[in-house]
Amino acid sequence: MKDTKIAKLITAEEKRQREGLELIPSENYVSRDVLTALGSVYTNKYSEGYPGKRYYGGQENTDVVESLAIERAKELFNGDHANVQPHSGAPANIAVYQSWLNLGDTIMAMRLDHGGHLTHGHPVTSSSKAYNFVRYGMKDIETGEIDYDEMRAVALKTRPKIIIAGFSGYTRTLDYDKFAAIGEECGALLMADMAHVAGLIAGKAIENPLDHGFHVLTSTTHKTLRGPRGGLIVSKGIAGNTLKAPDKTIENLPTLIDREVFPGFQGGPHMHTVAAKAVAFREALQPEFQAYAKQIIANAKRLATSLQKKGFKLVTNGTDNHMILIDIPASIKGLNGRDAQETLDAIGLNANCNAIPDDTLPPYRPSGLRLGTPAITTRGLKEEHMDLIAEWMHTALTKHSDEKALAELKNTVTAFSLQFPLPSDI
Repeated sequence: MKDTKIAKLITAEEKRQREGLELIPSENYVSRDVLTALGSVYTNKYSEGYPGKRYYGGQENTDVVESLAIERAKELFNGDHANVQPHSGAPANIAVYQSWLNLGDTIMAMRLDHGGHLTHGHPVTSSSKAYNFVRYGMKDIETGEIDYDEMRAVALKTRPKIIIAGFSGYTRTLDYDKFAAIGEECGALLMADMAHVAGLIAGKAIENPLDHGFHVLTSTTHKTLRGPRGGLIVSKGIAGNTLKAPDKTIENLPTLIDREVFPGFQGGPHMHTVAAKAVAFREALQPEFQAYAKQIIANAKRLATSLQKKGFKLVTNGTDNHMILIDIPASIKGLNGRDAQETLDAIGLNANCNAIPDDTLPPYRPSGLRLGTPAITTRGLKEEHMDLIAEWMHTALTKHSDEKALAELKNTVTAFSLQFPLPSDI
C-alpha cells in the first residue's frame, strides 16, 4: 500500500486484534473469504435497483451475486423474501417503519433502559420524532421476565401499527408466541429486530421468530452472523414488481420494503458488501456453524457463572444468549461501567460500558458493562477458558489502580490470545 500511514494503522489494528480478546457482543471476526469478497472489484460497481431491474448497465455479474445472497438469506431464516441491500441495521429498521407506517403512527418496542435499541425510539434519533413509541419491559429485573400482561394492556390501549421484538442489551429470550398473540389481537405488524442474535437463529441455537407468526425480521450481518458490516431484511409475503406501488397489505410486504430501501431510503447498494454477505450466508448454512452458535451460548453461560462466583452482580442474574450485562457499582466499589471498560482495555480485554435498568448514571458513564462471547468463540475458545477470563477481569478491576498488576495481566492476556489465530490468518 502506497499510503504508508494507513498501512501502518491497519497493521497496528491487526496486532491489537491478535493480542487481545474481543468481548463486545456486537463484534466478531470474519473469515478470509468474507474479507476477500469485501475487498473485491465489486466496490467499483453501481447497481441501483434490483436483479433484473437495474438503472445502470453492466449488471450480468452483480445480478447473480445479489440473487445468491437473497436465496441464501431466505434459506437461513425461512423467509419468503430477503432484501440484502441495507447498509446497516438502522437503515433496515427505518426502511420497515417507512414501508408500513404514516408519520405519527405508533410503534411498540422494548424500554430503552431495559435493553431496547436506539432505533426503537430513543429521543436522540430521527425515528422518535417521526413516530410515537410506546413501551414494554421486564416485570422482574432479577429474572429478566417480560411483563406480557402489561404489554398486552398497553397494546390494546394504544393500538400500535408495529410491535418490535428485539434488543441490544437484554440477556434472556423472548416468548415469540406471546408477541404474536398480542400482535394479532391489536392488528399490528410483527417485526423482529434480531441484529444481536441472528447468528444464533441461523445456527438453530434459539428460536426463529418467523416460525412463530412474525411478518418481518431485520438484522445486521456482522455480530453473531459473522459477516461484513451491513444490514438485512427477511420477510414473509410475495415479492412483486418494485416499479409499481402495491397496496399496503401483509402479502405485499416484500415489495413495500424493497421500494422503501431503494429508491425510498438508499441509493446504490454496496455490491462488494453484498458479495461478502453472500459468502457469510453460505458459511452460516454449513453444519459447523450450528456447532459454533451453540458454543457461543455455552461459553456465555459458563462466563456468567464464573463471574458470579467472583462476586459480580449480573443483570437478570445470568444469560440465555450471547450477552452478559454486569452491574459494576454493585460488583466493584467505586467503579462505573466506563471505568471498567477502560481498565479492561488496558489489559487487552475489550468490552463496552452500557446502561442497566433504572440506571442513575449518565449514558457516557453508565453503571453497566456489556460483554459477550461471539468473537472469542470464533477464535476457538471453549468453556474452560471462560474461567480464565473471569479471573482476569476480577483481578484487573479490583486492582484497577495498580499499574504493575495491569501490565502483568496484559502480558498474560497477550500470550494467551496469540494461541488462537484470527480466522483471516488461517
